[in-house]
Amino acid sequence: MSVSTAAADQTVCAPLPVLGRDVTVPLVTGGEVTYAALDYAASTPALQRVWDDVAAYAPYYGSVHRGAGYLSQLSTDLFENARRTVAEFLDCRGDDQVVFTRSTTDSLNLLAATLPADCQVFVFETEHHASLLPWKDARVTYLNAPRTAQEAVTALERALAARDPHGPALVCVTGASNVTGELWPVRELAAAAHAHGARIVLDAAQLAPHHPVSVRDLDVDWVAFSGHKLYAPFGSGVLAGRADWLREAQPYLAGGGASRKVTRRVDGGVDVEWHESAARHEAGSPNVIGAYSIASACKALTEAGFDTLVAREEQLIAAVRAGLAEVPEVRVLSLFGDDAPRVGVISFVVEGWNSSHFAAALSAEYGIGVRDGLFCAHPLLRTLLGSDPQTQGECGAPEAAPGEKSLNAIRVSFGAGTPDEHVERFVRAVKELVRDGAKWNYRTEDGRCVPAV
Repeated sequence: MSVSTAAADQTVCAPLPVLGRDVTVPLVTGGEVTYAALDYAASTPALQRVWDDVAAYAPYYGSVHRGAGYLSQLSTDLFENARRTVAEFLDCRGDDQVVFTRSTTDSLNLLAATLPADCQVFVFETEHHASLLPWKDARVTYLNAPRTAQEAVTALERALAARDPHGPALVCVTGASNVTGELWPVRELAAAAHAHGARIVLDAAQLAPHHPVSVRDLDVDWVAFSGHKLYAPFGSGVLAGRADWLREAQPYLAGGGASRKVTRRVDGGVDVEWHESAARHEAGSPNVIGAYSIASACKALTEAGFDTLVAREEQLIAAVRAGLAEVPEVRVLSLFGDDAPRVGVISFVVEGWNSSHFAAALSAEYGIGVRDGLFCAHPLLRTLLGSDPQTQGECGAPEAAPGEKSLNAIRVSFGAGTPDEHVERFVRAVKELVRDGAKWNYRTEDGRCVPAV
């Protein structure tokens, strides 16, 4: 099925220009082909708009917040304007803070460091490790994987009702799964959290690149995401939301920029007066280019129009799912079922194939980049695969015999920069590999499956 005819009644737009769209890669079978980057859930390519903006600014780069020179003043204005752009992109409340971090993982670890004493955290086992693991200093309640969106809400309400109502509590939930792509009922989970006196943080790493995220509409207390998943791969992330816990906690990092006043004491120590703004948790020289690139991506996606972007992505999703459904040996992984709304992230297993072997063949023989493994979501994969996640065995041998359980999975993911041809090539490649097998021999090297020389 051609993507362009998948849904003729919807608005069709061209993919947004991204870096790498013309890169060619060699095939082990001979010749070269344009690289099909279908691993957006790991890192998106940079939008051409973002690259152009960064390149235009680079000659004017200067120190931030502490320089009297023109370039320092310019860089400071650019950095703070980026903060305002992100706040607008997320539809933040007037008194929310936007803190620039290194990534979603960094953002959630920052928030974990600001939790009040004796805070109880509620998190589903289906989360990415970035939102599953940072809460080591809190009392954590891990909720079992729900099989429907409503079951997720019900499970959270039940857990919150059983907690001590007088202590602080935080719920952490993903907006879209990095394994299945399924959208979670964030608004309903936020309502449940607030009804029981808890706060909620949204991991929007996989949601923000695909759908608009409104802090006000979803009624979440915080949202975290990464630039490298938002077409701005320059090592920056965001934590945005309520200021009180951030303002009351000790700085995430101690150092210049976070401190407003430092004085020596008679006993030889120092007294520090910390900033109460976002700068409190941005010690050191900030990643100006990373922050600016995120702001540029926010503007580009907003100007392109999420309604149009979502409509086209739904066509791509439909084409991939329809193509995979034609291969009996393929099983697509899902928590909430086939009809659940989702973003362009699809994981699957192929009966009789080692996932690493299959992914290596897609790359070496078709020029298609996907991901194989456990996707930093081991408990979720354990539920979806019905087995304990393990490292891959030798890639030349099948991972599981027909009828046996698979140990790992393959993930294909795409977005606003994906051409129709990449999706069509992927579907064709899956069918040919399952029908005809790999054309090349493969071996394991440093834990990865690679073509044998």
